[in-house]
Amino acid sequence: MQVHAFILHLVRATARRQNAQDLLETCGLDGALWPAVDGAALSSTELSATVGAELFAPPYPFPLKTGEIGCFLSHRQIWAELQTREADAALIIEDDARLDPEIFDDAVDLACGHIGTLGYIQFQTRPHKGPAQLVDTAGECKLLVPERGGLRTTAQMVSRAAAAHLLACSDPFDRPVDTFIQSHWHTGLRPAMIFPSGVSDATDDVAGSTIQAGAKPVLEKLTREIARARYRKGVARLSRNSTAPRGGGLAP
Repeated sequence: MQVHAFILHLVRATARRQNAQDLLETCGLDGALWPAVDGAALSSTELSATVGAELFAPPYPFPLKTGEIGCFLSHRQIWAELQTREADAALIIEDDARLDPEIFDDAVDLACGHIGTLGYIQFQTRPHKGPAQLVDTAGECKLLVPERGGLRTTAQMVSRAAAAHLLACSDPFDRPVDTFIQSHWHTGLRPAMIFPSGVSDATDDVAGSTIQAGAKPVLEKLTREIARARYRKGVARLSRNSTAPRGGGLAP
């Protein structure tokens, strides 16, 4: 299994550059820093050509931030790049991650053994809650296929076939990339996850998030929470009823 590592790094986020370089050196795979798309630098024409609205259920209730658009486009670029390489899969790590090599090495070995079948495996930073199918273990690491896919794209492994499929399903897109990946009732690809994975979120230690959300009035916060709760209820229902293979991977 040949896996190429891509460390997603926003060039203007200079405070994260050393962490990105450290991730490349400690991930244990051949790879390179990949320049992330800067959503803030995209023109209105580029943004409108990329993003749709209410493309599938449940409708995403919030407008996408430019940072979220840039993040999704960055992942799409890597999915496309993988089609041009001899690698069987890509390990994608965002530059605000931190690795515990002892656990992470086991997680990578576990993922490499199953990525050809499962297609998409998240290296989760927090445990899963809810129904899940246990696939395999390695050391402390557990590989699961949850009923309701997890969020976050701090680190993940994606096969070439799954990347091609996701690329085709996301032109255009209407929600953040992790929320899209979670939507297996739409994509037909139920994401797997590993936890513990040796991956943690180091955002606060590397100069904060590059997807900013300013302070909001109390009424707006309340409205958003109601919309978020309604959206999550729809996700839970559609996850239960999804026809995506429960063992993970793409349908034959």
